[in-house]
Amino acid sequence: MPHLDEARALLAEHPVVDGHNDLPWALREQVGYDLDRRDIAVDQSATLHTDLPRLRAGGVGGQFWSVYVPGRLAGDAAVSACLEQIDAVRMLLDRYPERLVAAASADEMEAARREGRIASLMGAEGGHSIANSLGTLRAFHRLGVRYMTLTHNENNDWADSATDEPRHDGLSAFGEEVVREMNRIGMLVDLSHVAATTMRDALRVTEAPVIFSHSSARAVCDHPRNIPDDVLAALPDNGGVAMATFVPKFVLPAAVEWTRRADENMVVNGLHPLDTTEAGMRVQRAFEAANPRPRATVGTVADHLDHMREVAGIDHLGLGGDFDGTAFLPDGLDSVAGYPLLIAELLDRRWSPADLAKLTWHNVVRVLRDAQAVADDLSARRGPSLATIDHPSA
Repeated sequence: MPHLDEARALLAEHPVVDGHNDLPWALREQVGYDLDRRDIAVDQSATLHTDLPRLRAGGVGGQFWSVYVPGRLAGDAAVSACLEQIDAVRMLLDRYPERLVAAASADEMEAARREGRIASLMGAEGGHSIANSLGTLRAFHRLGVRYMTLTHNENNDWADSATDEPRHDGLSAFGEEVVREMNRIGMLVDLSHVAATTMRDALRVTEAPVIFSHSSARAVCDHPRNIPDDVLAALPDNGGVAMATFVPKFVLPAAVEWTRRADENMVVNGLHPLDTTEAGMRVQRAFEAANPRPRATVGTVADHLDHMREVAGIDHLGLGGDFDGTAFLPDGLDSVAGYPLLIAELLDRRWSPADLAKLTWHNVVRVLRDAQAVADDLSARRGPSLATIDHPSA
């Protein structure tokens, strides 16, 4: 492929900071966090998108490990699961110190890059994981969590999700207080998964840059998980970054339609669209045999990045593959090793090395640094919020 050697050389100097990787949950589901059974120091391509050899091959130098909690868990169960996810990331760091190192700031990310280790940060996926408690939010921050996605696939008690029926018309009063407290402690507000109304409310309230850890352009692929152009256009004023994702049903219009038809077929057969029982898988396999799945490519993702650069500007872009959080990925981007192919594609589209260095590394590091500067200022002027879900203005 043209430009592949140039892409690898660029990534050696300016590695990828990936915004969202679900390896911790995959390890929980597959082996109950037993790292002896899933040793990521060796190739795990039979069961995972992620391992250390492929992270190296992909030029990944910074990783936000998702400490995801499914929406079916609530209250204390959600908090406990999030703590277990944080513990799993710590187990990975302890087991592979020569390749992974904890990072909680821009300076620590830069230090990791100089050492040739992967700067490892954590992002909580779904505001339900704090169980409506700002004290829990602060505790997660102290444990190293550096962003929180305000919702996952379902609404919570204070924010609307992109893939649920509207309940709050965006953020509730307590949801706005969650954003303000995240600003005060230096936790990035992640707007992937949230409704467009929630995006706009958060941008109105926030005093710090926001991120989209794994979302692409709605104008290119009309899916509610993607970012509308008016929100992309607001990022320069906010200073935030939108990290393009690779999930085919979010980036390829034909895959959106195919998924809709596949889901309808499951319902017709009396099954939930996400049913993973043997009966569910049998119905899915039969549908796919009769209706071949549309294939996204590296170029599909590059189309989103071209559009996002045009609307938001190069200073507000990043990458968030969603590896190990989706069953299907584009051809060429089917593991964390695929990043050089994407960078080569963008070089072929005449993206400059300076622009690509911003995309892969520097934009995200800047956002972390800027968010911490806001937190330093706010925490000097106000103490911890005492608001509750019942008394949001406390």
